[in-house]
Amino acid sequence: MHAQNILFDLDGTLTDPREGITRSVQYALAQLDIHEPDLAALEHFIGPPLLQCFMHSYQLSEERAWQAVNHYRERFKVTGLYENRVFDGIDALLGQLVAQGRTLYIATSKPTVFAREIARHFGFARHFKVIYGSELDGTRTDKVELIRHLLAEEGLDPADCLMIGDRKHDLIGAHRNGLQAVGIGYGFGSHAELMAEAPAWYFATLAELQQAFTG
Repeated sequence: MHAQNILFDLDGTLTDPREGITRSVQYALAQLDIHEPDLAALEHFIGPPLLQCFMHSYQLSEERAWQAVNHYRERFKVTGLYENRVFDGIDALLGQLVAQGRTLYIATSKPTVFAREIARHFGFARHFKVIYGSELDGTRTDKVELIRHLLAEEGLDPADCLMIGDRKHDLIGAHRNGLQAVGIGYGFGSHAELMAEAPAWYFATLAELQQAFTG
């Protein structure tokens, strides 16, 4: 894993956003008179593009799903964004990679405005050259499109880049853009989901990921 440029997913890879996302989804659904008392049943919303997740999970039209997304953001931008925690060991890992002379980026389906605030608030923005996310209108929520945009903007060679993420969308986005990918098991994607996309490496824990960069 000697790539110069390391792309990190955000939710489920750098932070555990479980509470903020599930409570904001619960709030959004309630505004549409859909009541889901079990927050654990909403964890599948962590990672994938939000609009599509509302559409597929509750058979909503695109118009209705956009209403849900807007209700979600009402709560998320004020409260849910901060109901989050950085995984133990992340700051040490990022510091180690920067000390090795690598260049770090965030590539997330989350809107850039939210991703930047999370990185600022939780104190890890300093490790990253640029944080790339989607637009509020849904542009670049697809990881394939997002990573392609990041590579073009930064002028990066895919052969010298590595994508690290916890969901299949991260691995698919990497592979379709010619990057090697690392699947990590401490986030929200199952082992089966990740292995189905044939990552170059899989690490069950953050300690294993850090050790791989140490060795």
